[in-house]
Amino acid sequence: MDEKETIDGVPVSDEQIAAWSAEAEAGFDVTALRKRGRGRPGRGAEPSQVVALRLTADELAQVDERAAREGKSRSDVIREALAAAAA
Repeated sequence: MDEKETIDGVPVSDEQIAAWSAEAEAGFDVTALRKRGRGRPGRGAEPSQVVALRLTADELAQVDERAAREGKSRSDVIREALAAAAA
């Protein structure tokens, strides 16, 4: 039984595997590999921390109403409120 390599269930040809192998052996441009192409963009030099926050339904509705009114995300509104409270 001759099993073919697949990616997401799609068979990959021997020619494509050979091309990828040649590309790897020739070396990669490290700066191109480090460019972010997926995921959320960073907010600063350091990775952001995710913090769980419990809100009542009314509190969450108020946050969402303000976010919609100001054209901002829920997270932006919460960060702004925290910054104002800490100042």
